[in-house]
Amino acid sequence: MESRNPVFSRRGFSRDNGYAGFNATPQAGGPAVGTQANPYAQNPYAQQVGAPPQAPVTPGAMTMDDVVARTATTLGTVVVTAVLSWLLLPVDEANLGKSYGIAVGAGLVAMVLALVQSFKRKPVPALILSYAALEGVFLGVISSAVSTYIADGVVAQAVLGTMAVFAGVLVAYKAGWIRVNRRFYGFVMAAALGFVLLMAVNLLFTVFGGGDGLGFRSGGLGIVFGIIGIILGACFLALDFKQVEDGITYGAPREEAWLAAFGLTLTLVWIYMEFLRLLSILNSD
Repeated sequence: MESRNPVFSRRGFSRDNGYAGFNATPQAGGPAVGTQANPYAQNPYAQQVGAPPQAPVTPGAMTMDDVVARTATTLGTVVVTAVLSWLLLPVDEANLGKSYGIAVGAGLVAMVLALVQSFKRKPVPALILSYAALEGVFLGVISSAVSTYIADGVVAQAVLGTMAVFAGVLVAYKAGWIRVNRRFYGFVMAAALGFVLLMAVNLLFTVFGGGDGLGFRSGGLGIVFGIIGIILGACFLALDFKQVEDGITYGAPREEAWLAAFGLTLTLVWIYMEFLRLLSILNSD
């Protein structure tokens, strides 16, 4: 149950893979909107240079409704396949090995698909939905196992915790309590990289040395790292909200709503898994 969010380099909605809206100083001769570089200055969806940022009115531009609809579709796919795998892949003693094998296989393929999409310049809906379906299979089996062998209420608590973090970060972001700038972005990326490297080392020690490895995922250290993982997930949510805001402000094409849905799904899966792991430790004997 290691953290498996493969996207550590969050790009914004710019054509050159640059992150939009970090109050960056424009390059010499480059266009600017106020103090922000406009990532859409070279495409037909861009606002005029010098115009104040505002929601795009160009037909075919991404809207908040597009983001909500695509995110609902992607998350709905995760939930549906998770429920089906929970029901169809039992984790009793007779079927545990088979169910785990299918779940791990689905999880690995989902990770590969997520990495492929992360390196593509444009979102591919079929790729994103395939990732969501396979990730749901993985989550369904893991959640069923936790519910069966640790505690019945853990899964519901993890879902509620994930929803609470999402709502809390959204309120804090809209209220201006969280300011997403280059410093925030750099800190989150550095912290996430260090976190994942530590978890990878812990996994290697677990595989080759047995037991709990370095102990980062059990006992007191497991609780600490679980909390850190949830906080990192909350920071990723803030980055996701900033990307959506910038995409709408600068007139991103409607197809890029799939990219927003993909990022939000990855982050919510990360947070759910960290909650599930943390609650599992707290409920273990």
